Amino acid sequence: MSRGSIGLSPELNDYIVKAHAPEHPVLRKLRQSTGRMSMGDMQIAPEQGQFLAFLVRLTGARLTLEVGTFTGYSALAVALALPETGKVVACDVSEEWTAIARAHWEEAGVDKKITLRLAPALETLAALETEGEPGRFDFAFIDAHKPEYDAYYEACLRLVRVGGLVAFDNMLQGGDVADHGARGASVTAIRALNAKLARDDRVEAVLLPVGDGMTLARRVK
Repeated sequence: MSRGSIGLSPELNDYIVKAHAPEHPVLRKLRQSTGRMSMGDMQIAPEQGQFLAFLVRLTGARLTLEVGTFTGYSALAVALALPETGKVVACDVSEEWTAIARAHWEEAGVDKKITLRLAPALETLAALETEGEPGRFDFAFIDAHKPEYDAYYEACLRLVRVGGLVAFDNMLQGGDVADHGARGASVTAIRALNAKLARDDRVEAVLLPVGDGMTLARRVK
């Protein structure tokens, strides 16, 4: 099964999940089947899916971007929250994982809202810029290769409109960001990005202990 929010006991995490509205049945089915996979812990937790959907509704988002799709849970949660005319541009490199995603998007009736682009994310983000998309997206969610997070951030910041949101997953790295002895490439990259976001006057940012740590950065200039 997918992990819960960092620092919470299983009992308290279960309580928080149950305190939300019931999970859409296709989301629940996808989460449970992905959780049985060998790499199932890459999937976001159900409370994160609820949070992403809430943010989309709160901001009135219509055009959203996702960097890292895996088996499609986060894209599905966002697509279900979007209006009928809303759209998700989902970036991933795996045909195998996204085939699972496509099947569940179709089952939930939101496949027409989601455009999947299979290529290295930085290539797709660069292509979106050349296609005239800068400043058009309302919301972006980053959950992909951690050493490239800073590059994803810079690209997404150009693609998201002023007042739009960029959300990041795994910003606590299981708590390793606070462990001075942790030196892995992912931890080092995320630690540096956390420090950068705290002083970046282009955004207002907040780091929350939801899932493995989620940062929200609102573009202000």
